[in-house]
Amino acid sequence: MSVKIRLQRHGKKGKPFYWVVAADARSKRDGKFLEKIGTYNPNTNPATIDLNIEKAAQWLHNGAQPTDTARAILSYTGALLKHHLDGGVRKGALTQEQADAKLATWLDEKAGKVDAKKSGLSKAEADAKAKAFKAEQEANAKRIAAQAEAAKVEEVAEEAAAEVTEEVVEAAAEETPAVEENNEETQA
Repeated sequence: MSVKIRLQRHGKKGKPFYWVVAADARSKRDGKFLEKIGTYNPNTNPATIDLNIEKAAQWLHNGAQPTDTARAILSYTGALLKHHLDGGVRKGALTQEQADAKLATWLDEKAGKVDAKKSGLSKAEADAKAKAFKAEQEANAKRIAAQAEAAKVEEVAEEAAAEVTEEVVEAAAEETPAVEENNEETQA
């Protein structure tokens, strides 16, 4: 029986969530598996990977072959490095303490890189929010200025209309006595 370390899909449509499992190569993708090694969530940025490095290294020692994506995940988490260092310990090239020290150093560097990426993403997100807020403030200022300008124009138009109305009323008042005089003349 050949064993594969592969991803088993879970989650919902459009939001995949994977289990990293050791399974018989003949079993279905989401079917029976031998052991769950970890999880992988590609929906977060950076992707969340929770992997038991000891179990993964043990399956690699037993001859399990990872799929391409599983190999990338194992490499990212350091399981392949642990497998490689354990091979060096078995051959006598280095001691277990040296191998553990190398693995710990590598894991610390990797954690630093991941933290730097997370902080860079959060900083970029904060910058984007600040830029959007500033643009919104400018748009609001322009809108308020345009409303004030429109109010001034409307006020001037109302004043002009009031003046025209007064002139019309005065002109009508002047014409009305003339019309009455004409009416009196025609009656006499």
